[in-house]
Amino acid sequence: MTVEEFWQQFKNSHPEVTTNDYDAYAFVDADALAHLVKIGRKTATTSALDLYDENDARPQVGEYSIILDSQNQPVCVTQTKVVETIPFDQVSAEHAYHEGEGDRTLAYWRDVHRRVFSSFYQQCNREFNEQISCLCEVFERVD
Repeated sequence: MTVEEFWQQFKNSHPEVTTNDYDAYAFVDADALAHLVKIGRKTATTSALDLYDENDARPQVGEYSIILDSQNQPVCVTQTKVVETIPFDQVSAEHAYHEGEGDRTLAYWRDVHRRVFSSFYQQCNREFNEQISCLCEVFERVD
């Protein structure tokens, strides 16, 4: 099923949704993290604010997203509930828990995100530091 077909099927079963605007994306570890969203364990994500290009859309409260697996197949639909900009070194244990990964601790979250963000920054010829601004997004799986 294509992403557009998945979206139309979602809208057909949710007549209260009147928008045709949605984002579709896969996480870095696409299959594992899409599964965590689908089962309701992962209800948050984090991105590095200054790695967005000026024309890149940033997460917005109320928007819908289709979570994709590693084959770019739709897995589920989420709706963004909260978006906050927080320095990396101030991301809370609560947010780390809601990301649903590993043992759900802040230490695990920092270790994984430090490695992933460092790699992304290196690809952009930039240097990661623990004061970078993070976009911390909380979402709800709606289908």
